Amino acid sequence: MHPGRDLDLWTAASGSASGLSMAIASPIWGVLGDRYGRKPMLIRSMLGGAITVGLIFLAQTPLQLVILRLAQGATSGTVAAATALVAAETPRHRVAWALGVVTSAVALGGAIGPVVGGLAGSVFGLRLVFLGGGILLLIATIPVFMIVKESERRIREGPRLSTLATIRQRPGTVRALAVLIGAQGLVSTVQSASQVLIVLKLIETVASGASAAAGFAFSAAGVTNSAAAVGYTAVARRVGYVRTVALASMLLAATIGLLVLAPNAVLVVAVFGIAGLLNGTVIPATASMIGLETPPEAQSTVFGINASSVALGFFFGPLIAGGVAATAGVSTALGVSAILALGLAALIAIGAREPTR
Repeated sequence: MHPGRDLDLWTAASGSASGLSMAIASPIWGVLGDRYGRKPMLIRSMLGGAITVGLIFLAQTPLQLVILRLAQGATSGTVAAATALVAAETPRHRVAWALGVVTSAVALGGAIGPVVGGLAGSVFGLRLVFLGGGILLLIATIPVFMIVKESERRIREGPRLSTLATIRQRPGTVRALAVLIGAQGLVSTVQSASQVLIVLKLIETVASGASAAAGFAFSAAGVTNSAAAVGYTAVARRVGYVRTVALASMLLAATIGLLVLAPNAVLVVAVFGIAGLLNGTVIPATASMIGLETPPEAQSTVFGINASSVALGFFFGPLIAGGVAATAGVSTALGVSAILALGLAALIAIGAREPTR
């Protein structure tokens, strides 16, 4: 492989491969989770991620890396499995807070992980970073196996209903879930597009030091995202989930629009931190709405479908951002992302309903 076009193509392929395979596999794992248990699916996803990430240590060619990334997406899905388990096992009045904690932990890991991985890569080399990551994920399965408990699944008398039939027993639930799952896919599209564009914006703003500034921006967004994921429940209790998500989405659109006008790296980092705060409100709030709308016996299936929507968002977001930025400029691409965020606000305001609490 040579620097330039080949490197760009293989990097894009390896980056999107796991999202594509995860989008295909997640609904299947979700159905199996509702049938055989959510804890086994969580352990399965952690073992799948540990093995595939660790095996990247042995990859010798770009094609081998892409294949392992495809396998990683198809066999892991830890966040979706954990979300389904938490949503099913948490008392209904605590679902919003519990899913906020899950989202907060994921966001905090996303803020710390790149920093630790980058430092470890510079000291030990990238291959050992992947091997170490696989080993750490394997070790993390031990407390899950020993401590996490799952309630006994209730067995229905008579013929087994399909998940769709179970959901249809609640009027309007299918439409409500379709709106919310679409919203999760759309916000992940906006988030992943913004992550690409913030790097390009910083390259335009500061000729040198863009990578360091990008690191600060992602860390700031991760910290604010993590804080908002727990704190949003206080707002949702007062004004409702629909208003909270719609307002946060509108403010997210305005924040992305401000990035077009940000004249220096300091303001870019600060504004991106605010965007992280708003993403940290929209993502767990819509996930909580999904959990509250879904019958307990269908949680894994629905969150598996939701994981597929999120994965597709992370697949298409960078493509949209890169394509528009390459043809019309970074400012135009940021404008497109802002319009998508406004579309998200409209989708929630018009199509979503307030879940019963």
